[in-house]
Amino acid sequence: MRTIILLFSLLALAACQPQTPKAPAAAGGSGHMKMYSKEGKFENVRDDLKAAIEGRGLKIDNHSFISEMLDRTGKDIGATAKVYAGGEAFSFCSAVVSRKTMEADADNIVFCPYTITVYETTKEPGKVHVAFRIPQKVGSDASKAALTEVENLLDGISKEALNIK
Repeated sequence: MRTIILLFSLLALAACQPQTPKAPAAAGGSGHMKMYSKEGKFENVRDDLKAAIEGRGLKIDNHSFISEMLDRTGKDIGATAKVYAGGEAFSFCSAVVSRKTMEADADNIVFCPYTITVYETTKEPGKVHVAFRIPQKVGSDASKAALTEVENLLDGISKEALNIK
């Protein structure tokens, strides 16, 4: 009986652990995105992501319903595959981080707003992903430092949404 209880406890603990970050390689071998995944309900992770953004005093400027758009428009273009069980994106800026980034280089406006996606694919139901594009570190040292701060902001929000330490 103790063995069964121990086994169930270990399985429950393993199910609660978020997966390690996955940063797929882009052309040239540098990562273009950072992704974290965990088992869970899409709606719960989406709500936790929204709370993590707003909890930092940031205003969500745009909430995109990407999977709904693909489902709605798919039939118009003859597509039948359903890619996502749920897929949304939140876009926002940070007055503090954005100002530093753009004061370092006015061309850095192209990095704002910041976007974090949350999605669950139909191929992996129950596995929810939170991902963002890694800003390319360009320009002066001050610009690169500011863009690193943008990445750290997005990374911190993503981890908070998935309760990753």
